[in-house]
Amino acid sequence: MTRPIRLALVADLHCRPETQQQLREGLAPANDEADVLLLGGDLCNMGRAEEGRALQEVLRPIRIPMVAVLGNHDYHSGLVGDLVAMLTDVGVHLLQGSAHVARVNGETVGIVGAKGFCGGYGTYCLTPFGESGIKQFIGETRHDAQAVNEALGALQTDYRVVMFHYAPIRDTLFGEPAELYPFLGSSILAEPVEQHGCDLVVHGHAHHGVEDGETQAGIPVKNVAMPVIKRPYVLHSLERNGKRRKRRR
Repeated sequence: MTRPIRLALVADLHCRPETQQQLREGLAPANDEADVLLLGGDLCNMGRAEEGRALQEVLRPIRIPMVAVLGNHDYHSGLVGDLVAMLTDVGVHLLQGSAHVARVNGETVGIVGAKGFCGGYGTYCLTPFGESGIKQFIGETRHDAQAVNEALGALQTDYRVVMFHYAPIRDTLFGEPAELYPFLGSSILAEPVEQHGCDLVVHGHAHHGVEDGETQAGIPVKNVAMPVIKRPYVLHSLERNGKRRKRRR
């Protein structure tokens, strides 16, 4: 019987030179404990070049496949292109509305991801109405959701995982001030997940939220921001008899 596929999950490393060694030591055991490492954004603290170089040294010893999305902090200094190149140089598969397929124990895990953006949830979700600024704001969220929708819809793998930085559901935000919810994510991001189904959704960003939630259709969602999980990463197993949502026919 094939053993479960083990994912190491973490977001919001906020790497900087002075935390480099601690992060490196914390992530090192993933080589033996997990099959794939997923990094859910805010990998650097302010998106600076020296932080990117420190992050390279954190990730360089990782031997298992690494898949990541970027977060808002990674964009702050306007050096995203440089950061993408640094991550690629140490073997990270960076998802920007795209997919990566990892092969583990003869099975395939398709990981689809994007940064995502803001907008709120449910009946309180912002709509593209009125001023151009509002349309542009929510348009960014819709753009990432559409990219994930297309990539997820085209994916033909044994397992499917979706990763954002921003939160696609409200349930993992509990503990954050309610006034911040519209800026921590959007239910628009959950739409492709509900349409196509997947086995797990991963996000970060909400430092004061909770780790576990689920979509309306019962798909597990994990907020793996490091301040939430309070350890270098969490392990999640993908199993054939686990709680999962199959593709709609």
